[in-house]
Amino acid sequence: INMISLADMPLVQFEAAWALTNIASTDKTAVVVDAGAIPPLVQLLNSASPDVREQSAWCLGNIAGDSTALRDVVLAANALQPLVLNIIQPASNSLFSNCVWALSNFCRGKPQPAIAQVGPAIPAIADVLRGDNEDARVDALWALSYISDGGEEHIDAVLQSNVAPLLVQLLGEESKMLTPALRTVGNIVTGSDKQTQTMIDENVLHKMQFLLNHERRGIKKEACWVLSNIAAGTEQQISSVLGRYGCMARVAEMAEHATWEVRKEAIWVVSNVATGGNKFHVQSVVECGAIDAMCSVLDINDTKMLLVALDALDSILRVGQELGKDYCSFVDECDGLEKLELLQEHQSDAVYKKAVDIIETYFGCEDEAEDENLAPALNGDTYAFGIPQKQLDESFEEECPANGHGSQPFATYNFAAV
Repeated sequence: INMISLADMPLVQFEAAWALTNIASTDKTAVVVDAGAIPPLVQLLNSASPDVREQSAWCLGNIAGDSTALRDVVLAANALQPLVLNIIQPASNSLFSNCVWALSNFCRGKPQPAIAQVGPAIPAIADVLRGDNEDARVDALWALSYISDGGEEHIDAVLQSNVAPLLVQLLGEESKMLTPALRTVGNIVTGSDKQTQTMIDENVLHKMQFLLNHERRGIKKEACWVLSNIAAGTEQQISSVLGRYGCMARVAEMAEHATWEVRKEAIWVVSNVATGGNKFHVQSVVECGAIDAMCSVLDINDTKMLLVALDALDSILRVGQELGKDYCSFVDECDGLEKLELLQEHQSDAVYKKAVDIIETYFGCEDEAEDENLAPALNGDTYAFGIPQKQLDESFEEECPANGHGSQPFATYNFAAV
């Protein structure tokens, strides 16, 4: 650490920074920080030697990528500004690429850095995206995805850089940039209705057929996640989703037949339309296969998704009554009624109550007519009617699995291996 402060000996500084980079790529990263390396490493980002600047950026990137605590130490040392300067005015392609990679680690991790800390880097990130260095563009996209994965303030900062058209364009291209671009778009549409509308206005829905039919499971999953967030918006935005020919039918198919991680996201899309849309939206989603899809969920072992499907069916059946549509028969034809009856024995009180409510509200009359014609059964010396009352397990604790998304792993490099 003393050697990296020898300003008149750049070769010694380079070798010393190299050694620190190797240490920072191990599980001893904190030792480098505790020894006071960060302030002089930040100073090296202004060195007259491009090699020294690059090595310093590499080391700081490794430190920031180790944990959010160390990332915050790096940001608190004002490392962002000189790092961004090396991206804007790079002395070499290698320096440029390593600085963009380091910047992505400066932005990643939760809890997120404050937008005041990383926001000044967004214009430089946008410029990288408009360049032709594909590896740097991938890292820049990951940086944007980390920044946008926050509140509306973070999303606004990203949108103000005018990257929305480029993000949508990248959704239609098969490249390494597809996943981080899709993640960024997904983060943006989790924001306000106005922020979501920005992406709709850039024709993000035009890319959905490509994404929903992609060979990679992760792409299909995140495409459904994007649609579910749009479908959770205004009625106009729900109309936009339903207006894309073939899009909703494909989602309903995936909600019934896809692998489970994709299927869950598709179920959310259907449910958001069914519960948040108007009666014409509900009718439209039924015509796309929503009843079959939601009934197919009723025998799965996932309490959270059962409740999502039950909410959707409740909304669909209610609208069916209003429109004079016999949606109850549709439910019965796909074994939905039988599955609903079985859910009366579910261990979750919420699932049990919802199933009973749906049966009594939409199927109760027929059951009551049948019950009146049932002969009592002889039980010893007495007559018994009906079924023993369901016993609820009051100690049951419902588990709702988290619906999160995987992230790009923290990247650290051993310089000696290069």
